[in-house]
Amino acid sequence: MATMKQVAERAGVSISTVSHVINNTRVVSNDVRQRVLGIIDEMRYIPSAVARSLKNDKTHTIGVLVPNSSNPYFAELIRWIEDAAFELGYNIILCNAHGGARKQAAYLRLLMEKRIDGMVLVASGADDEQDLLLRHQAVPIVQLERALPGLDADLVLAGQEEGGYQATRHLVELGHREIACVSGPADLPRTRERVGGFLRAMAEAGLAVAPDRIVHEEFTSAGGHAAFTRLLGQTQRPTAVFVTSDLMALGGLCAAGAAGVRVPAQLSVVGYDDIAGAGYALPPLTTVAPPKRDMANLAIELLIDRIRGQYAPPRSTALASTLVVRASTAPPQ
Repeated sequence: MATMKQVAERAGVSISTVSHVINNTRVVSNDVRQRVLGIIDEMRYIPSAVARSLKNDKTHTIGVLVPNSSNPYFAELIRWIEDAAFELGYNIILCNAHGGARKQAAYLRLLMEKRIDGMVLVASGADDEQDLLLRHQAVPIVQLERALPGLDADLVLAGQEEGGYQATRHLVELGHREIACVSGPADLPRTRERVGGFLRAMAEAGLAVAPDRIVHEEFTSAGGHAAFTRLLGQTQRPTAVFVTSDLMALGGLCAAGAAGVRVPAQLSVVGYDDIAGAGYALPPLTTVAPPKRDMANLAIELLIDRIRGQYAPPRSTALASTLVVRASTAPPQ
């Protein structure tokens, strides 16, 4: 690998001149600049990002921490975050906190050590060590999806409770009265908010919800399959199910098929997240679509404003989700 010294020798200039060309820290004549850039290209010299950051106090790198990058929803969100950052001249370092608060805290420390300029945080849960790290953070942070208590940072979210309400209202308006809810672990904020929307819509419609009509499993297709298997084994089956995750809903559709229950003729299903595969399920899945691209764009815009020194009180912005009606819902028989 070529070094700055070799580039300088080849171009017939000093090492400091090569540094000034790379970092734009001093005026260099156009002839010298073009000669140095030509040698850099020819020798495939790659400047050290760490060295440049020590000189310029910026790495043009953003840390992104998500709960589980294998979940299609987070994978799609990451894609839009990366695109938005790249368009503005920033790269990302992605960390996946799947595995609990201890891993999340370790990755937070790692990102700070990598001299990131800022961070987009999709927190998976609270933890004393993590909270301490964040409250004493030295870089700007924008939170996506949920706010951590005590963290003074911008927040971008899509109304999760409102999305659960929309999904359940859709089923009520189709004429369903026996409606169940399948969701992830009860202690997760996104579970509480989405189930809260379900309960609000049911109460508004005057419909009681028996305890066994809300089933909690992991936010996975296997979790959805297990939850639907339990619901469909009940003496009085629901005629509709609101599922707080498309990934769980896909597992649920599989369980319904295995039980000989036709969707939507015998069971209507609404998901949440509008992942890419939702429109290609059998049948295509009715779902709540958070504005993932708009959320990512806004998060990056806010973060880069902070990185560039713009001061303003922390902002909280809620973007509207939309209900996408496909073929998995119909009036009850």
